[in-house]
Amino acid sequence: MVWPFNHFRKPRQAPRGTIEAIYGMIVTQAREPIFYRDLGVPDTVNGRFDLLLLHLWLLLRRLRTVQSASQGATELSQALFDRFCEDMDDNLREMGIGDQTVPKRMRAFGEAFYGRVQAYDQAIDGGGEALAAAICKNILNGTGMDQARQLAAYARATEADLGRTDEATLLCASFKYPPALTEDITR
Repeated sequence: MVWPFNHFRKPRQAPRGTIEAIYGMIVTQAREPIFYRDLGVPDTVNGRFDLLLLHLWLLLRRLRTVQSASQGATELSQALFDRFCEDMDDNLREMGIGDQTVPKRMRAFGEAFYGRVQAYDQAIDGGGEALAAAICKNILNGTGMDQARQLAAYARATEADLGRTDEATLLCASFKYPPALTEDITR
């Protein structure tokens, strides 16, 4: 029986430990030195931000495929996005950005996130060189198309790997990102 007052209840959220574990995996993967050393990602605040967005997008893209079947995936997606926003806010404050400026910067982060999600979704669905071009523009500042192709191949391999990961494994943070660079990607 459906309780008539369920819509007044606060929605169930993913456990905080799970959110922290998954967000930690995203951050750890985005900080892999090989991205900066071998694939041309600028080792700057913006470069790290863009690589973090790429990895967050890949996971959220996978979670979207299970959302219709699972309330847990929807909640986890929202919780991860909220954690990302908290992290960006904390980083701005650590860098000494004032309280008056933080909301403007957060708005810019949100616009960057949604713009890149849209660009990457269209590019990966479009196939061909589109994803490499989007990565080159957004992550590599318009230079290094060869490295952009390698990053695009990595993103496709990561998407495939996450696609093979079952929902329960995703929701309980038992998955791993694939290695940052493999022989297949470098060729």
